[in-house]
Amino acid sequence: MRAVQIQQYGGTDTLKLENIVAPKINDDDILVLVKSASVNPVDWKIREGYLQTFIPYDMPLTLGWDVSGVVAEVGSKVTKFKVGDEVFSRPAINRNGSYAEYIAVKEDEAEFKSPKLNFSQAAALPLAGITAWQCLVDVADVKAGDRVLIHAGAGGVGHLAIQIAKAKGATVISTASKANQALLVELGTDQAVDYTAAPLSEQIQPVDIVIDTMGGDVQQQSWGLLKPDGILVSVVDQPDEEVAKAHYARGAFVFIDPSSRILRELNSLVENDELTPLIEHHFTLETVVEAHLQSQSGRTRGKIVIDVAES
Repeated sequence: MRAVQIQQYGGTDTLKLENIVAPKINDDDILVLVKSASVNPVDWKIREGYLQTFIPYDMPLTLGWDVSGVVAEVGSKVTKFKVGDEVFSRPAINRNGSYAEYIAVKEDEAEFKSPKLNFSQAAALPLAGITAWQCLVDVADVKAGDRVLIHAGAGGVGHLAIQIAKAKGATVISTASKANQALLVELGTDQAVDYTAAPLSEQIQPVDIVIDTMGGDVQQQSWGLLKPDGILVSVVDQPDEEVAKAHYARGAFVFIDPSSRILRELNSLVENDELTPLIEHHFTLETVVEAHLQSQSGRTRGKIVIDVAES
């Protein structure tokens, strides 16, 4: 099969399209014929070696941890799926990934693809969608009437978080550049904020929840925007407990694991027409380098998809 692999950590020149043997599955695995994969910042961070002390890998490594496709084979202990089922998954990040024609995925890491999603949309949803759901629902316990600030609302996690928060009945404030203000409104944002226009403290009234997808200075500015006992949930930088206490607030950091439970919740929102993944760029296995460069630019609206096979 064809797969994009790295033999060592480094720049985009380490990405090589190879012909390799298809993965062998364990008893609790399904083998998925990959239709589409998705590019996330964690892909190029792993490629560059930023996470090697946190997640040690054997080389060569196939990148990519978003996938949609069709079940081609099932392990002897698999009961949920059968050959021919259409599935999607954010598979375990410590195994070879989805920039390939086939991927082995544990049964409990996969879910049936909603018929309302094509394969590209399904591949765009798992990692960013699980992240947004876990931040908002599992950690922040978002409720109807909450005021939620979502940074970088036009991005991969942000555009899904806006839709999830709205589905939960929250009032959503979201930041983006001037060029993306209209998109924030289209996604359902109640207050679209141009972060270049004025300090955030001059534009945003106190909120119950902050979803931090930026870290650094943006995170530091966000503490002052929280109501007492509000919570800042970051997917980038571990919030400082002392800083949180000084603002009478709470902080949390999210690094997700696979979750078929959350995939089912996301499917429900899709079925109710409350959630739609946005895809700005499509690439192929042959153009993965360009896909990584696009992701690293930080200027993508929604998600980047790699179309591996014809749908």
